[in-house]
Amino acid sequence: MNDWFENEDFWVQYAPIMFDSSRWAEASAVAEGIFKLAGKDRDPHSLHILDAGCGLGRISVELALCGAQVTGVDMIRPFLDAGAEAAAAEKVEIEWVQADLRNFVRPAAFDIAVNMYTSFGYCKTIQEDAQILHNIAESVKPGGFFILEMLGREIAVRDFTAGEWFERAGYTVLTDFSVEGAWEGLRSHWQLYTKEGLKADHCFVQRLYAATELRELLLKAGFHSVEIYGDFDRSPYNEKARTMILLAQKSS
Repeated sequence: MNDWFENEDFWVQYAPIMFDSSRWAEASAVAEGIFKLAGKDRDPHSLHILDAGCGLGRISVELALCGAQVTGVDMIRPFLDAGAEAAAAEKVEIEWVQADLRNFVRPAAFDIAVNMYTSFGYCKTIQEDAQILHNIAESVKPGGFFILEMLGREIAVRDFTAGEWFERAGYTVLTDFSVEGAWEGLRSHWQLYTKEGLKADHCFVQRLYAATELRELLLKAGFHSVEIYGDFDRSPYNEKARTMILLAQKSS
């Protein structure tokens, strides 16, 4: 049986909900933050970047617009097709690869790898998550960087809400959240309604990692150092953090 995140129908239906206009609007700032975090002051045209779990290509396109050579990898073909359309509209060339990050490896091919917007932690086992990190480490050049941005356990605890409802993309969206185990995961239940009634109902669990747990996984995966921040501006990962950013580097 396939994992839920391999279901193309789910992503096609829920993409307008998860990737709303605010997410698209922030893409250029995220791309800028990626370059600043990696400390790359040389010509972006010389950089090869892996967008691991690229989704609709929000960040891939912005990185390419800055001049980088970008490879976007995702399992979902409709997302890759949408990314290709966006790239064509912006007149940038991007390599799009349909692949499972548990299997995708391109040894020492990339100066920077990124995984943005909480696109990690959905596998059934920690071992599968660790395999993804190992594959990314193998794909980054010596001295290269990996930037991971996601919901940390600390922020999930701080900002926990039992649910909410809102209007988006022509739907009334109802969400219900609950904790799995001892804050080991967050169960999310999303229902989409129109005037005619319930149109979609989906439940999934994301594994929650503390920042220090992810740092250890990244070090074991093959990175030499890992720094932890609360935003792309290198602000501290503390009680005021907006998100969790891990900046991992391989030894030269």
